[in-house]
Amino acid sequence: MENLIKKIKKPSKILRFLKKYVINKYVITIFLFLIWMIFFDSTSFLVINELDSNISKNEKQLAHYKSEYEKNNSFYEKLMNNKSEKEKFARENYFMKKPNEEIFIIVVDSSNVADKSKP
Repeated sequence: MENLIKKIKKPSKILRFLKKYVINKYVITIFLFLIWMIFFDSTSFLVINELDSNISKNEKQLAHYKSEYEKNNSFYEKLMNNKSEKEKFARENYFMKKPNEEIFIIVVDSSNVADKSKP
């Protein structure tokens, strides 16, 4: 019975380790600081990760808009420098015509086209 009481009173190695290192005020302070910096601070890891993803998304958009700009700019230059291109564009998109001609606009019913394609 006395051996059992001695074993209970004697702290185990794990308990001594916890008291010496884990419950130390410096370890707790450093741990709390790291938790604060990772999750709660305005420059936390989560915020920085979200901002990096926004930056990469915006860079992709920028590349897309630059390519669209170059395409539209080349079309504009071609349109402004060539009279036949300007006339073709006006006829196709704005249904403009010469004074002595008529324009016929053919409208195709899409429901009939879809029905004919089915067997």
